[in-house]
Amino acid sequence: MTVAFTEQMPTAITPAAPSYLRYQKLHHRISTSLFVLAAGAKRAMFTGNSSSGGNAAAYTTVKERVTFEREIKKSKFIAIAGSISDERSALSFLSQVRDPRATHNCWAYKVGDQYRSNDDGEPSGTAGKPIHSAIVSSGIDRVMVVVIRYFGGIKLGTGGLVRAYGGVASECLRNAPTCLVKSKVPMGVEVPFDLLGILYHQLQPFQVEDIKQDYDTGKDGISMVTFKVDFDQAEKLEEAVKANCSRELEFFKH
Repeated sequence: MTVAFTEQMPTAITPAAPSYLRYQKLHHRISTSLFVLAAGAKRAMFTGNSSSGGNAAAYTTVKERVTFEREIKKSKFIAIAGSISDERSALSFLSQVRDPRATHNCWAYKVGDQYRSNDDGEPSGTAGKPIHSAIVSSGIDRVMVVVIRYFGGIKLGTGGLVRAYGGVASECLRNAPTCLVKSKVPMGVEVPFDLLGILYHQLQPFQVEDIKQDYDTGKDGISMVTFKVDFDQAEKLEEAVKANCSRELEFFKH
């Protein structure tokens, strides 16, 4: 973009009024606080959509590590599923659960639209891909499944391998306890000192996180309180606070 500059005669600059400077200072502090909160939330979220096709505002994942074991034609298959947040945590999970003594350690993971799979020596497409298909079918996101195989001497064939790996992965995820995870959004509100108690009382039922309070707002008797709340509770929280406070409060959202 090209910016043109024109020469102008010098003009006298009137110093800004103290009240205006205080407003500018407060606005900058609020914007900075909310930006920092939003940046932290963004870093915690993996790029890509959730398994439900949304914007990763909420997703279902496994609560804890779960294991499922099955013997198929003398080969032992052990599927292990666990929650992950990104590729680094997936590789860390793999290093924790893989067995170097096993014949194969095949795996797949999914984080939103991001996924990877590996056949670990099995014929191409017979292990990692069916494991990934099992994850997609389960509706569970941000999860990794590692299927360990101890060869028992009988070959299963291509179709048999697909059914074996996909089947134990599906059973493992079917038995896994799950939970719904909601992303947090940053909010802030200017509150008179005498209403702080009411505000904190109203925040409790919404299980807000990262509460911070700043008394240096440039306004007498006014404090700035920032926090993070579940994305689908932000409007309800604002309505609850306004309904229980005797004065109009100004909320700031990123």
